[in-house]
Amino acid sequence: MTQSTPTPANAIHVSIQIGELPANIDPAWPLRKWLHAWLIDPKIAGNLHKDVDRWVGILIVANLLALLFEHLPAVYEPYRLWFHFFDIFSVGVFSIEYLLRLYLAPEDSEFKNANSPRRRYLSSPFAIIDLLAVAPFYLQAFIPVDLRVLRFLRLLRILKLFRVLTPAWQEFIHLNQDRSFRQKMHALVFPSEFGGTLHGLFDSFIMVWVMISVVAVILESVQSISHVLNLEFILLDAVAVGIFSLEYCVRMYCCVEEPDFKKALSGRLKYGKSPSMLVDLLAILPFFLEAFLHHLFDLRFLRVFRLMRLLKLTRYTGATTTLTKVIAREWPVMSASAFIMLLLVVLTASLGYLFEHDAQPDKFENIPQSIYWAVITLASVGYGDISPVTTMGRIMTIVLALMGIGIFAVPAALLSSAFTDQLRMERENLRNQLYEMLEDGVISDEEAEVINREAKRLHLTQQDVDQLVEKARRERLLMEDVSALPIHKIATKAEHAVEHFKTLISQIRQLGIMTDREKFEAVARQSDRLTANELALWHQIQQDVAAPETQV
Repeated sequence: MTQSTPTPANAIHVSIQIGELPANIDPAWPLRKWLHAWLIDPKIAGNLHKDVDRWVGILIVANLLALLFEHLPAVYEPYRLWFHFFDIFSVGVFSIEYLLRLYLAPEDSEFKNANSPRRRYLSSPFAIIDLLAVAPFYLQAFIPVDLRVLRFLRLLRILKLFRVLTPAWQEFIHLNQDRSFRQKMHALVFPSEFGGTLHGLFDSFIMVWVMISVVAVILESVQSISHVLNLEFILLDAVAVGIFSLEYCVRMYCCVEEPDFKKALSGRLKYGKSPSMLVDLLAILPFFLEAFLHHLFDLRFLRVFRLMRLLKLTRYTGATTTLTKVIAREWPVMSASAFIMLLLVVLTASLGYLFEHDAQPDKFENIPQSIYWAVITLASVGYGDISPVTTMGRIMTIVLALMGIGIFAVPAALLSSAFTDQLRMERENLRNQLYEMLEDGVISDEEAEVINREAKRLHLTQQDVDQLVEKARRERLLMEDVSALPIHKIATKAEHAVEHFKTLISQIRQLGIMTDREKFEAVARQSDRLTANELALWHQIQQDVAAPETQV
């Protein structure tokens, strides 16, 4: 009877690829097919298709910004030549893209079955859009065109974005077939398996507008720029608030699709009180307060709170989550350190007031004012606006400065070490997940996607992931090595017990072959070291070994 044995653990080969796999493109292919595979074909993973679309999209957005600034004489006139060169560069890139797609049309699955693939491409909507993006530039060389009309026609370049949006939209529709409108909105704004590329584009869109609005708020504080772009800043802020308000409402509407916020009212209230949603609310609240209450209060100071929009970016990074966990975990130690610092600040401020008040009553007027000097001294900043002049005051300042080097460094050291420990713990959790996934010897596509996502969140390189996989595989091998387990662990599984029994029998046979049997039996009979049954078992095992040899 043949006994089935499990697949050897060392036969398992696991490879988790961070990002996409290298493109499977044969260098021996004809040039046209090779270029299409590398630059155009969206079906080949790991090629440059996404990079080409990304950089073309960035160039389109840059062109729209350039058109905006061309309407501002104070910005356009000093840099007219640079704007012209940028327009030439953009037209050159778009023209190369248009001609390249025309050349590669016979390789495109959409056009290659037509009688004339290139003619079929020229009549396609995307080709017409690409042509309209560059045609105004060439037309002005032959036909007198008003500059204002030319600028308007250049706005047609924004239509090129549909080349990126259309495939993402089609994928989104396919992934969300037979799902409700609220579920589709949830897939758009929340990470899920139904979001696809469109969810990533939505996140990128929000992040771009966050950066644009924050830069606008910063530049608005510069009087010379604000004077020139005052109307543009107002319109830009209104558009940004509109986008962020719409995002806030959509998130509140579809948050009930999340497992933690299923109830219609209480779920939305709970989600609205989450840190990320409070940040989203603060990003738009100053605009509405100033718009509706400006006749009652002077709320212009609220404009600075528009910089809170920068915190919206924390939703798209795991670093803030890790930092929050670190602070929560180390809070008892940090609070003790903060208490010591507070105690030291108050004591030193009181001593500073005692020694310096009579000599400098204007600078050390009271203890609260002395606290500022104590903090600056203990932090080793030393602005120099307040400094002691008495001997005791200077001696105390020297002592405080030396103490501050260690005292104020404690929280920073705690955060640094705790942050490192948290990353190590999260990587250890990832290793444990890998170990569980390797139980069946196979990592499925879903499991590989989980590992890929966690690796990106933890900023792991391909080499780091390979090391974690190898470490988990080795530990799995050790766990399958029954001889390394304690006997009570072996006894929990019948399969392990049988394998261990076979191993012990094999070791006894090896012992009989390698030792002197006569001396072994003589020692075994002395003082009854082995019982009669144990000695009989020994003879039986050795006879099983000798029987095949006799037959030979």
